[in-house]
Amino acid sequence: MGKPTGFLEFPRQVQEYLPVAERIGNYKEFVLKLADDKAQIQGARCMDCGIPFCNNACPVNNIIPDWNDLIFRGQWQRAIAVLHSTNNFPEFTGRVCPSPCEAACTLGYNAEAVGIKSIEQAIIDKAWSEGWVHPQPAAAKTGRKVAVVGGGPAGLAAAQQLARAGHDVTVFEKNNRVGGLLRYGIPDFKLDKSIIDRRVAQMEAEGVAFRTGVLVGAEALPAGISNDAKETLAADSLLAGFDAIVLAGGSETPRDLPVPGRELAGVHYALEFLIPQNRQVAGDAPNPISAAGCDVVVIGGGDTGSDCVGTSYRHGAKTVTQFELMPRPPEQENKALTWPYWPNKLRTSSSHLEGETRREYSIATKAFIGKDGKLTGVKTVRLEWNGNRMSEIPGTEEIFPAERVFLAMGFTNPVAGVLDAFGVSKDARGNAKATIDVMGGYATSAAKVFVAGDMRRGQSLVVWAIREGRQCARAVDEFLMGASVLPR
Repeated sequence: MGKPTGFLEFPRQVQEYLPVAERIGNYKEFVLKLADDKAQIQGARCMDCGIPFCNNACPVNNIIPDWNDLIFRGQWQRAIAVLHSTNNFPEFTGRVCPSPCEAACTLGYNAEAVGIKSIEQAIIDKAWSEGWVHPQPAAAKTGRKVAVVGGGPAGLAAAQQLARAGHDVTVFEKNNRVGGLLRYGIPDFKLDKSIIDRRVAQMEAEGVAFRTGVLVGAEALPAGISNDAKETLAADSLLAGFDAIVLAGGSETPRDLPVPGRELAGVHYALEFLIPQNRQVAGDAPNPISAAGCDVVVIGGGDTGSDCVGTSYRHGAKTVTQFELMPRPPEQENKALTWPYWPNKLRTSSSHLEGETRREYSIATKAFIGKDGKLTGVKTVRLEWNGNRMSEIPGTEEIFPAERVFLAMGFTNPVAGVLDAFGVSKDARGNAKATIDVMGGYATSAAKVFVAGDMRRGQSLVVWAIREGRQCARAVDEFLMGASVLPR
């Protein structure tokens, strides 16, 4: 794989960033893709390790050593063919996936891992620029009709696979543009939305129909969930008009923080801040929430919290502080104990480096403080952890100044009304109940209704959504035709 001695000869090739002063003045992507020669050097570092743990760590089972070797040998068109064989949208994962494959890289056990994610992006970006990505319409139509509810990555992956199998596919999306959280949750500086648009255009050329602004099943949505719907369709109408239905909506119900002062103006769910910002960048109305000149507190230490940090800096926030309930992770994981699994270690995102981000760990929010109905601060207490048990440390109460608080603590479950409308049984967490077994996988308790992505597994990664969409498509194809040649 690659050059036999490459891992001994070459250091890791990293993607460079535009300078902070240049990038925080706009919402454009700032990560510079690897030049072809650097990508080839990176590919040369891939070891002939015998057991490619990276394959198993990747949710879509990307055939990573193969395309690393092809890039080293300059065979870019073959590389994109291998990459597309497992992943419909490598330009998404090459930008926003956290790269569990790199954590599992054999070289990474005692050196710097191969930069798999950067090679993936280099391959697909070159493929688009060279005109190697084309629509792949089915050679023959089956006459079967499939409805996909939800235009996020799981729904898009399922729809593209089913269309290529010859089925007539319609995607129903409640918002005015397709993409789900790729479109509205992830800021443009991490994923430019033109990248989604060109995939949608490809899918339309393959026969996929998109109906946006259509809410299926639910009559109303809980607070904090984006909804542009001008039309509502009952579940019965889809059941009557389609041969199979794939429910692929997200796990959209945000986790709340019901402490005193929650009602104060200035306390918002993260997506109440991020979604309008993405809409503004797309040319819609200005974001009604501004962090300009404000002391900002972001509660939650994950990717969504990081996105709030980066967006706040672009607004011109005065200060940004991020709270995390858990203890501060170690700077370096114990690889002997964790490799090849995803390690617990301190992770600093590009957003944290765009300002003097204050990161507080083992801290709990007790109340939001305000005056005249407006937020002025956050009352906190420090925590002590004993195993998985936490306790408050007396005398550690503190008030952090804040005019804006963004709750980025994750999402609890999909919209129950959609699942209930189709008669789908739910698990204890409120997700749709369905297995991923080879036989009968992704089928729900309701006849001809299938489910994939966050709606089945709960809040997860884009790459998991793509995997489930692909596997669900095969299950639907088998249900409709008795057999399937789609990959699983």
